[in-house]
Amino acid sequence: MPYNDYRQDLMGTAKLTPSGSFEVGTFQSFKLVYTAGKFGIDDQGGLRVGFRGHFDGSAIQFDNPSAPGYTTVKASNGALLEASWEVRRNIRPWNKSLYIRCLRFLREGDQIEIIFGNQNEGSPGWLMQTFCESAFTFQITVDPFATQDFIALTSSDNPTISMVPGDPVNWHAVLPTLRRPGEKFRLSIKGDDCWGNPSDRLTGRIKIKANMQVIGLPDLVDLRFGDFGIVIEGLSVDTPGLLEVTILNESDQVVAEANPLVIRADDVAHFWSDMHAQSGETIGVGTAQEYFDFARNKAFLDIAGHQGNDFQITDNFWQHLNELTAHYNEDNRFMTLPGYEWSGNTGLGGDHNVWYRTEGRPIYRSSRALISDRTNPENDALSTPELIEKLHAEDAIVVAHVGGRYADIKYAHDAKLEPSVEVHSSWGTFEWILRDAFESGYRVGIVGSSDGHKGRPGAEYPGDSQFGSYGGLTCHLLPRLNRDSFFDAFRKRRHYATTGARIFLDVTASLGDKTLQIGDIVNTDQNQLDLSFNVIGTAPVERVDIFNGMDLVQTIRPWNEHAPLNRIRVTCAGQHYRGRGRLVKWDVSANFSDGEIDRINAINFWNPNRQPQLVSANRAHWKTVTTGGASSVDFWLDDVALAGNIDVQTNFESWSSAVSEVKENGFTVDCGGMDIRLHIERLPDVLDVRSVSGEQSFKLEHQSEQRLYIRVTQEDGHQAWSSPIYVQRG
Repeated sequence: MPYNDYRQDLMGTAKLTPSGSFEVGTFQSFKLVYTAGKFGIDDQGGLRVGFRGHFDGSAIQFDNPSAPGYTTVKASNGALLEASWEVRRNIRPWNKSLYIRCLRFLREGDQIEIIFGNQNEGSPGWLMQTFCESAFTFQITVDPFATQDFIALTSSDNPTISMVPGDPVNWHAVLPTLRRPGEKFRLSIKGDDCWGNPSDRLTGRIKIKANMQVIGLPDLVDLRFGDFGIVIEGLSVDTPGLLEVTILNESDQVVAEANPLVIRADDVAHFWSDMHAQSGETIGVGTAQEYFDFARNKAFLDIAGHQGNDFQITDNFWQHLNELTAHYNEDNRFMTLPGYEWSGNTGLGGDHNVWYRTEGRPIYRSSRALISDRTNPENDALSTPELIEKLHAEDAIVVAHVGGRYADIKYAHDAKLEPSVEVHSSWGTFEWILRDAFESGYRVGIVGSSDGHKGRPGAEYPGDSQFGSYGGLTCHLLPRLNRDSFFDAFRKRRHYATTGARIFLDVTASLGDKTLQIGDIVNTDQNQLDLSFNVIGTAPVERVDIFNGMDLVQTIRPWNEHAPLNRIRVTCAGQHYRGRGRLVKWDVSANFSDGEIDRINAINFWNPNRQPQLVSANRAHWKTVTTGGASSVDFWLDDVALAGNIDVQTNFESWSSAVSEVKENGFTVDCGGMDIRLHIERLPDVLDVRSVSGEQSFKLEHQSEQRLYIRVTQEDGHQAWSSPIYVQRG
């Protein structure tokens, strides 16, 4: 048994200097002084300072005084200390820890001094995390008896600082994507710092331009320091059309373009969600209340859920979550759902997200790994078949998730409970889970979410960590925003997924005199179906792929076939494995034998400190990570370079060719792993088409099922997937 918690008051105290608020992503230096308690620390005992597992600042190190994170430790009595930085030797969420082992004993009152980022020794300091946190805690535990049983100080003795945003550098304007004439909507504007945190350092005035008359839209808005953004409510447009809104600064420079808003008479409108992320009560940061506030007021979502790991949710926290979702849920404004992440081991089914229509329902846990309470053992569900059995009596929906533990839907699946699978999150892009569903004969929709751990549901940048992608979103087609409409539409798969961009997507199919919507399942005696789509992007559209199951039927590239193709794109993509070890680290250089590179552009490089660099007139170098998705570098070349050769070197495979041999379909080099690949292709100098429509006819064979959907890829790397339409001929 662990040492009794009531003796925490004898474990000592700690003091941190300086204290207060610190800007994310900056170099800092802190002195932490631990004063030993009643028992001191026996020799071979020690001290542990824990940090959350998704802390993405510089690692603590003890060997290079001139490098970031250089840290010194010493004991006031001269005792020898042994220090190490450990990534997974502490109980979550404090996965990252500084371990200090005492090779000689300490008495009560003796001190251990730790200087993180010791600038007095020449270090630039300790690079702090890239995301905001109101209570960044130095979690201190002590092993006074050399038993390896580390006992926490009282919570008031754990030093805490605040991580705050920097200046706004990237502006965003957010609209809905589909509303009906005369229907009210809002325009939301914010400025993010370079790490994707909404900034409260807003000053000056912005101008708002629209291509249509918008009732209630001002021409000018004053920015107020201390606000995290601007929300203009009660707007409407009376006439059908495509609303485009542009934000300009006081110098008339465009700082943001809103996503497209289609105004048309329709049975449904679009509502955007991130239903899957976590707060600091489990593996994330911040409080659950801060989480929902961010989702509504800083990410400008319409729908949010909270998906804490079940084995870390106490009964008290489960009750608190239910109270929060009830409090924040407001029909036709902001919808919340009570839920949790069933986080079973991969061999027992893997991660699945569970949501209820109403509060007050049980939490069926996969384990109680981090919960001491053993009440209500009848609610334990230790495998996905057990979870499915217990949820049959509930008004619930489930989605298969790919995170640390990937969902094995071939192990267990229930069509009534689990309408959809998640193909994208901050963990990466996982189209393979759709393949698993098709191979098993399942009929599933497609969703995206963030599974964000950095307190930013709905706007989750990956930061500088194991997350390789921007968090996803789901667009829901609902007649109105409330739970009843949501559950009805979700079970019919009336939704599409994106990698985080609010792309407008409309996919239908004509079957005789019947029009099918995304998610429909139909049996027919017709022998032909016509699929239609309309895409309006937030950036130029690079391609639209039409699929039947996992078979690529057609690719539509919306550019003139005579357009000059003087741009070369080099793409790194893929993952090692389905589970936690999927992240691929790339080290790449591209060299052109002749001429010069006019310019380059990076796609899906989310870390501002790790961008591709031109190291000479004809050579570029970059490092990146992929976790199922892709990152690319575009090269615009002069005429001499276009007539020469290209040589791409990576830490996996390499490739070379005459530039003239690279065509729009490109070359793909298999680099091992699950689907690690290098791809080189050719693109037009300029892509400027944001609206793409098209059709595709399908012959319906007897006793065969068509599973029809599209995937959109924008020039900026963002993607969207429509939920399939399932049609079987008799």
